[in-house]
Amino acid sequence: MSYISAARRTMYFIGVTTGKSSIMKVFPAWSRHLGLDAEMKGIDFAPNSDPAAYRAAVEFIKADPLSLGALVTTHKVNLLKASRALFDELDPYAMTLHEISSISKRGDRLVGHAKDPITAGASFEAIVPDGYWARTGASLCILGSGGSSLALTLYLHNKVKSGGDVPSTIVVTARREASLAEMRHVHEEIGFAIPIEYRLAPGPAEADRIVGDLPDASMVVNATGLGKDGPGSPLSDAVSFPKDGLVWEFNYRGDLVFLDQAKAAAEARGLTVHDGWVYFIHGWTRVIAEVFDINIPMSGPAFDDLSRIARDVSQ
Repeated sequence: MSYISAARRTMYFIGVTTGKSSIMKVFPAWSRHLGLDAEMKGIDFAPNSDPAAYRAAVEFIKADPLSLGALVTTHKVNLLKASRALFDELDPYAMTLHEISSISKRGDRLVGHAKDPITAGASFEAIVPDGYWARTGASLCILGSGGSSLALTLYLHNKVKSGGDVPSTIVVTARREASLAEMRHVHEEIGFAIPIEYRLAPGPAEADRIVGDLPDASMVVNATGLGKDGPGSPLSDAVSFPKDGLVWEFNYRGDLVFLDQAKAAAEARGLTVHDGWVYFIHGWTRVIAEVFDINIPMSGPAFDDLSRIARDVSQ
């Protein structure tokens, strides 16, 4: 892939099929609203691309004056592995997770951040009422043990250290034992602060049983990617969600079967159901704030305005 020097301030979106993302419509509207005078360009790579390709993209961004940074999806681990020597600074989460989701510049320094624990945490707090876990004693069940799931657990681990309200226990499922082992390794390294179970669930039947055993008021999260990155749901239609529980689908677009299952059971089980829209907004605004070195509030009227603008242009 050849790169052409940016003619105006530019932020990049490094992904797989970036042209299909809503952000390509949303960013121009946000740029006008925030006074960024900037554009966004996509850089697409197939998953697990040649390390030289990742390195070339980072080298270009670092060297090009008007290329200010990037948001990275899918390639977070491989891109950092291929281009680690090009970064002058990594934040603590990037060091722990060995991945980056944000590339930015400060003078002649190239900086990498892993923003997912922050964005997952902000979205989690927007969904869960104050004092919920202390009041209910409920558990958190995260279906899937990939990067977004690990990010949420790291946020909660740090929240414990600051005396915050957290679930009594966490249950994480995965279809492969190796995936659970990777998460367990990170948790052991940091001395994970919340009681946690790592449960193998190779199919919907096993996941149904795990969800069905949760205490009332527990929260169930779909962090598997099913419904967006692949078809279907980690659960079957026969699943029994926890009575009076919270249900969170990480995704906001796609054939969201898990979300449909939760909505179908909402009245009978007393569920409060959320999709991934707020997560989408936080994910992008945190990186935009970093790339353009501006303050974007994480709640309140200014944040609500950005969410409204995004919905208006996405419809």
